[in-house]
Amino acid sequence: MAASPWDAMNFILYSDVNDSSISQSLGRPEYSYYFVLKAYRPLFESLGQVHVVSSAAEVDSLYRQLQQAGQDCLFISFAPPHKTPTDLQCPMVCVVAWEFDTIPAEHWDNDPRQDWSRTLARLGRVITLSTHTAEAIRRTLGDDFPVLVLPTPLWERFADIRQQYPGTPVNAGATLQIKGCILDSRAMGLSADGLIAPIIEQPPVEIVEPEPEPQPEPEPPPAPPLTLRRRLFISKHYLREAGRSTLFLLKHNLLMWYREAVRDLVPDAVRPWLARFRTPQPLPVEPVVNETPEPDEPAPVQEEHPQAAFPDTSQTVEILVDGVVYVSVFNPDDGRKNWHHLITAFCWALRDVEDATLVLKMTQNDLSTYYVELMTLLSQLSPFACRVVVMHGYLQDEQFARLYGAASYYVNASRCEGLCLPLMEFMSCARPVIAPNHTAMRDYIDERVAFVVKSSQEPTIWPEDARILYRTLRHRPDWGSLKMAYENSYAMAKNQPDAWQTMADEASERMHEYCSFAPVQQRLALFFKQESVRDVVPVVAETGAASC
Repeated sequence: MAASPWDAMNFILYSDVNDSSISQSLGRPEYSYYFVLKAYRPLFESLGQVHVVSSAAEVDSLYRQLQQAGQDCLFISFAPPHKTPTDLQCPMVCVVAWEFDTIPAEHWDNDPRQDWSRTLARLGRVITLSTHTAEAIRRTLGDDFPVLVLPTPLWERFADIRQQYPGTPVNAGATLQIKGCILDSRAMGLSADGLIAPIIEQPPVEIVEPEPEPQPEPEPPPAPPLTLRRRLFISKHYLREAGRSTLFLLKHNLLMWYREAVRDLVPDAVRPWLARFRTPQPLPVEPVVNETPEPDEPAPVQEEHPQAAFPDTSQTVEILVDGVVYVSVFNPDDGRKNWHHLITAFCWALRDVEDATLVLKMTQNDLSTYYVELMTLLSQLSPFACRVVVMHGYLQDEQFARLYGAASYYVNASRCEGLCLPLMEFMSCARPVIAPNHTAMRDYIDERVAFVVKSSQEPTIWPEDARILYRTLRHRPDWGSLKMAYENSYAMAKNQPDAWQTMADEASERMHEYCSFAPVQQRLALFFKQESVRDVVPVVAETGAASC
């Protein structure tokens, strides 16, 4: 048997995240490159020997060993260009996932590596995951720059799941399990009142000040003399008041007339006899309600809102979901994912529907980074009849298979995507989706496989740009279009199961055409073969004609 031209070829693969660190690396900016490496590895194994290294420092020593043995070697770096080593002896190719319409073509902070155009020009070729990324690179480096558009080959990997979990528009019930924690909107007692922080009364601070020295009280001004004219004036006043008062006030007015007008005219011997008539009558007293509870009645306790306490994430927990189940997988710290709209549109569109569930699998290792924000958002939306389930933790393959099987739809509301592996994975499991068709998703999303969410462009920054300058564009999904997609997809699942099945079959077939193993392998082999003979015919012209 003739030897394959690739028998003596060695591929050294490297990603900053590896098998031993992935569970602790969820949420890091480059953690998704680990999954791309895993998906690409069978491709490279079909073309030669594969060596996975845990550090870029291992590359050159391995390269020299293989060179001495007479074998060719190529280093494949799964990292953005500014984190790709460029001082190695081993020939290399960079695999780039990028979601904006331009690449960084200038540097900042006195770091030339931030200029991607310089790094890529020095490497001389690049592998991208989407047509969108290839176009962004060509805008800067020219149409003849060697670029390979190579979607990750996923479709075959999900054959068992397609067989084990055939799709259904309305799930009769599926158990999801995870090592971490599960937040269920129906079990949390959501209320907008819970957003009010408790008022903690601080004990008053007693400030002791020196007592001022007593000042002599001013003497009251002397009373005007009781002339005959003044006595008549006072008598006239109280006579007028007595004529329009009750019996009680009549006695009061007579007493006041006596004190002010004639008391000094009465002899001292007569005054004790009149005193008994001047005893003041008690004013009517209203009954006082005893506000102090009886001893046998417990005093009411005012409940305070408890302080935020994060759930335990060290246990293995599970939950049962059913109905029309929407699933989304994302990092809540990634501003591109637009997860607030994803939740608000769902709760608003299906707020009166009890059998609609949104399952959010968070790819973030630190619960504290989003817990309060998530609880606040759900509390603001409450009450709603639909259900939101948040899964926090790391899912092993078996548990992820259950999540694929539970889904009626996958949902994406991103502002931009470099590839979106979860979206492609659920489509490979024959699940229709809700998603925009911009950036990388433009390669495989249309009305046959998805409820397409409308979007428009808006200015933004390159993620690594510390200057925070607008240099590129992303997309703004339309919230009303997303809400309508929820409504229409729910109606299809409930009322048109045949239409749902047709869309599910189309999604699986689209992934078969787009990312099955054989055509992707052929593209990769052709790219390296052309490069080996210094043929710089733009391979992207061929691959771009496909669905990439």
